[in-house]
Amino acid sequence: MTQEEKTLLEGKIVDVIKTVYDPEIPVNIFDLGMIYKIDVKDNCEVDVDMTFTAPNCPAADLILEDVRTKIESLEGVAGVNVNLVFEPAWDQSMMSEEARVELGLDL
Repeated sequence: MTQEEKTLLEGKIVDVIKTVYDPEIPVNIFDLGMIYKIDVKDNCEVDVDMTFTAPNCPAADLILEDVRTKIESLEGVAGVNVNLVFEPAWDQSMMSEEARVELGLDL
């Protein structure tokens, strides 16, 4: 897989991750800053490091499965490994400007 192909696939992965929402927050998990790393390997497998806004998120299993299945559905993806991490701890500074505005935090 060329670097250009990896970059294109990463863009598609970001687009599909932006369709995943925490049911309690009206902003997608990418803009919330919950995705720490997307690594497309030469063998077309994808590693994703992500976190939650709170370690005891009641929708954790649902969100993790949604991320995995949506990435896995993309053409060119051979497999997906979603790693749940809590370092660094998530905080509001990780959100995009759009997310802060949407949630009324960009005052």
